[in-house]
Amino acid sequence: MSEPREPRAPQGQAGAPQGRPDEKAALRLGTRRSKLAMAQSGLVAQAVSQVTGRPVELVEITTYGDTSREHLAQIGGTGVFVTALREALLLGEIDFAVHSLKDLPTGQPDELALAAVPLREDPRDVLVARDGLRFEELPDGARVGTGSPRRMAQLNAYARNHGTTIETVPIRGNVDTRIGYVRSGELDAVVLAAAGLGRLGRTEDVTDFLSVDIVLPAPGQGALAIECAADNADLVAALSELDDPFTRAAVTAERSLLAALEAGCSAPVGALADLLADGQIVKEMRLRGVVGTTDGTTLVQLSTTGPVPETHDQAMALGRELAAEMLAKGAAGLMGERAH
Repeated sequence: MSEPREPRAPQGQAGAPQGRPDEKAALRLGTRRSKLAMAQSGLVAQAVSQVTGRPVELVEITTYGDTSREHLAQIGGTGVFVTALREALLLGEIDFAVHSLKDLPTGQPDELALAAVPLREDPRDVLVARDGLRFEELPDGARVGTGSPRRMAQLNAYARNHGTTIETVPIRGNVDTRIGYVRSGELDAVVLAAAGLGRLGRTEDVTDFLSVDIVLPAPGQGALAIECAADNADLVAALSELDDPFTRAAVTAERSLLAALEAGCSAPVGALADLLADGQIVKEMRLRGVVGTTDGTTLVQLSTTGPVPETHDQAMALGRELAAEMLAKGAAGLMGERAH
């Protein structure tokens, strides 16, 4: 997906020196300013400090996606949260950055290394509804807020298949803003990512964890990406200690599916790779994918199973294989405007 150039907001820590810090200096971790981004960056900062023996300071960077009030699909999808952080990395203003992996465009710049994908949190979506309602208990015509075409497509399809209707309402904003729509009575429910609420310590707000059989998550949902300059071999090596091989294989397959569908970050595509175990022994990886129209009238949902990928190329192949099957079933016509 092509990334729009975005205006860089003034930096609060503009005095940081250019170039690499010496071995005793604090490592500078670039993060978005949102409460969720700060929470997950704080967790990564602790882990990086442990593996490097160096202090880590957070450098807050405002992205265009944080300041624009337009809907994400209009401003280029979730990639708008990433560009400013990547620019700061390339300019040497920060040493590494933490992203929500589902926000990361599928094309990886040569100058930057995806040094670590830590152990994934819960990839599911969750419902926060009035009166403690579960999804199946929502009244006919319930107003459900989400900014995600992927969620709209699957929620509308599920409701339609169970003889009811919901009205999906596009929303933006942080977790407090979104839950506020429910508390104020403006919406009956909102759908959010389980991992985000977990990292914020807000799991008690959840009224229903949505099964992946109802809503497949976004590719990479629940996982974090730690990125740094590709030519900083020492830092790449240090950060790689935080990598979880199974999580990386799973999200690589999911993102390969997304890329092979030629879909951008805001396309209505869901994907989840999970490990199938025989007792304690992991035998295979299953990759499920879905694409659909946002009104839920048409979905293409398929899965494939194969040996657990042992290399990046094998994980990529799993995603491409499923994408080819989905395209053969008509997936291309369901994604609206194709990314270029």
